[in-house]
Amino acid sequence: MIGIIGAMDEEVEQIVAVMDIEREETKAQMTFKAGKLAGKDVVIVRSGIGKVNAAVCTQILVDDFGVDYVINTGIAGSLKNEINIADIVISDDVLHHDMDATGFGYAPGQIPRMDTLSFKADAKLIELAKESCAKVVPQIGVHVGRVVSGDQFISDKAIKERISANFDGYCTEMEGAAIAQAAYLNGVPFVILRAISDKADDSATMDYPTFEKQAIHNSVLLLKELVSRIA
Repeated sequence: MIGIIGAMDEEVEQIVAVMDIEREETKAQMTFKAGKLAGKDVVIVRSGIGKVNAAVCTQILVDDFGVDYVINTGIAGSLKNEINIADIVISDDVLHHDMDATGFGYAPGQIPRMDTLSFKADAKLIELAKESCAKVVPQIGVHVGRVVSGDQFISDKAIKERISANFDGYCTEMEGAAIAQAAYLNGVPFVILRAISDKADDSATMDYPTFEKQAIHNSVLLLKELVSRIA
């Protein structure tokens, strides 16, 4: 069973449209739709925006649906000049850029008393995602690297530069680290897939609504191909 999480309706509607839905369940104000996609058993859900929603959603997928994999699809802001709008970022590892326990001697982003700074995505899922990109979106840039998450929409150049300097992230968004942490705690392989909608700087509030639809379209193409490749 493959669990797919999107934060917004726009990120899941196009996938639901090509699924054979067999059942629906609502829990924690989230509707989980289980069925077939590309011949595979899939459950897809809109988690809502932010890390708490994303973590709750992931735990329900594990507890109630027994998922074997978790895939998070969505959009993000670029943190590197060479990563352009509409490009795809595939997570290598994921961390919380807004976690700060440095006063107790922890590294920026590290959760106190956890044995890891970041959460590593599954190597097999990363490779399958790269292969999928090469097939369905060969015209756009694909980058494998660190995804950083916080409960903030980043639209300030100074904040972007601080996050980049501290964490060397490829893109920033609002759910991935919570999904990754919940998957890590449950021993479930995961990957975060993000299409770039803006540059996470002073232009973000203009670029985001302009490029949101194209970014979502690219991520949906990638997701459908990826699911078909998972054994």
